[in-house]
Amino acid sequence: MTSGLINGSQTSGHRTITWVNEYLPEDLTSRVKTYADELSAFRRDLHAHPELSRAEVRTTRVIRQRLEAAGLAPQVLPGGTGLICDVGEGDRAVGFRADIDALPVPDEKTVSYRSTVPGVCHACGHDVHTAVLLGTALVLADLAREQLLPRRVRLIFQPAEEMMPGGALDVIEAHGLEGLERIFTLHCDPKVDVGYMGLRSGAVTSACDELAVRLTGAGGHTARPHLTADLVYALAKVVTELPAVLSRRVDPRAGLSLVWGRIGAGTAANAIPQMGEIGGTVRCLDLRAWQEAPELITELIEAVASTYGADVEIGYTRGVPPVVNDPDCTALLRTAGTHVLGAHAILGTEQSLGGEDFAWFLERVPGALVRLGVRSPGDTTQRDLHQGTFDVDEGVIPIGVKLFVAAALLSFR
Repeated sequence: MTSGLINGSQTSGHRTITWVNEYLPEDLTSRVKTYADELSAFRRDLHAHPELSRAEVRTTRVIRQRLEAAGLAPQVLPGGTGLICDVGEGDRAVGFRADIDALPVPDEKTVSYRSTVPGVCHACGHDVHTAVLLGTALVLADLAREQLLPRRVRLIFQPAEEMMPGGALDVIEAHGLEGLERIFTLHCDPKVDVGYMGLRSGAVTSACDELAVRLTGAGGHTARPHLTADLVYALAKVVTELPAVLSRRVDPRAGLSLVWGRIGAGTAANAIPQMGEIGGTVRCLDLRAWQEAPELITELIEAVASTYGADVEIGYTRGVPPVVNDPDCTALLRTAGTHVLGAHAILGTEQSLGGEDFAWFLERVPGALVRLGVRSPGDTTQRDLHQGTFDVDEGVIPIGVKLFVAAALLSFR
């Protein structure tokens, strides 16, 4: 660090800086507190004006305007949403990422910042992620102006995390990872109290793909099903038999899970339709099983459909691989979290079946994802991600900023 001191001090301009160690300024908490009210208001503004994947135009604009007001030079991604902003100088850098899109879920909360967009809300905490990264940018910009930021930090405000295969690929195509030595992100955890964080070395999320199946065939009267391809019955067989067969064809330790979320066929009770569709997700904890899943699932669907004389079209959309936290990057987050929250606040966390396109970054750059608790202490309300009732204790925002800033400075060791 510029100071070269441990538990010492130096003068920067008219300000005396005291250091917790040779990397972290003692006044980090007060630096973050300067922006706490602004960041809470910023988060509420985003929550009230959510935008879906690849439509984050307003969100991108307000982020860009605030970064420019801080003297930074953000670059909007070629697609028009999402942006990248560097703070400090240097050939190599450490990166931090936040996702900025919302979900097609109605906001069911009665709060002053309730979504003003019908059927759309920040039901996954991306507004919090964005506010944390913006706060990180503002604190780091202050440090850079005081010549207390020895190397470059890249801030990635990523679009379309909720859309497979994810806006992370947009960032990669825009060369957003070039020069990065490591990269970090965070995710809200509604089952953990604010003031605590969850870490895990190795796989922390699952692979996630989308599956769409369309069956077609000769329809007809329900009185004569033998003259038709009974698509409703065939669909039901695919829906029920495919998960069962997969459980016998794939090692149970792989954690492969197929769950249907959509089914549709027909318009009349006494008419067998000519077309029916189902859709679902395929999730997998094991990388090899995920790589083999498309061929196996296609084979099994075709086998079931052919039994009933139905023609089949299969749309298998590759989503994301598992997020696999790098051990060294996880250890760095643990050290940063210990400085920010104390060792007692660092919890383990389970591998989730949820998908996260941050995984695409980790195929190219070592990094780690941390889960931050967002539940108010003593709150017994059951909330989960992707629900219209999802909300957070905004005390998590300054915690996230301090964690990211500490991780950035400790990365320069």
